[in-house]
Amino acid sequence: MSIEDATAGPEPVPCRSLQPPAPLFAVGRIVATRGVLKHLERHGIQADPYLRRHVRGDWGDVPPEDALANEQAVKCGARVLSSYEVAGRRVWIISEADRSVTTLLFPSEY
Repeated sequence: MSIEDATAGPEPVPCRSLQPPAPLFAVGRIVATRGVLKHLERHGIQADPYLRRHVRGDWGDVPPEDALANEQAVKCGARVLSSYEVAGRRVWIISEADRSVTTLLFPSEY
């Protein structure tokens, strides 16, 4: 090994992009149940961050098999379901298979 090799240091590691990943699918029209709308308003929470997570493949708190099903659904055009805790309540976001509508709802409203 030459002195140059010993002092060169480790190979540079490429930086991760600071840009979030691109959306994986269209959400269509966005709707929410009255219960979820009231909950968001009561706590001063916007739905946008959760919708961005949903469309970029961060499915929230779903079991691994549901996450895998979502990944397949994105590729094959099936329904996509994400689950998030929002101000102490579980909220689902469901994008229909035809991507015409995405709904925010409580599981009890399904």
